[in-house]
Amino acid sequence: LKRRNLEPGMQAHLVKIVEFAQQGEFVRAHDAYLDVAIGRAAWPIGVTMVGIHARSGRAKIESSNVAHVMNSELQRKYLTSVKRLLSYAQKKRPDVDPSKKVT
Repeated sequence: LKRRNLEPGMQAHLVKIVEFAQQGEFVRAHDAYLDVAIGRAAWPIGVTMVGIHARSGRAKIESSNVAHVMNSELQRKYLTSVKRLLSYAQKKRPDVDPSKKVT
């Protein structure tokens, strides 16, 4: 970001977050934020290899499916700022239906 260079995928997510926030769709904006922050990859919960046979879901827990955005300290700080701005914008919009806000 210091080089004023942003990955196209990251830019698309940020645009989606901003558009949803402008429309007052804060739940959808929060979902878009989670997509960019942690992704939709399978999370390794518990023991993955119990027996002698590999689990079918094991292939989904590879490093290529993990959201690497939060691994960079600089990107983590910028993304945290986006989340804070989203929360602030939500508080400043009393015209938005409470069902469209994140609590």
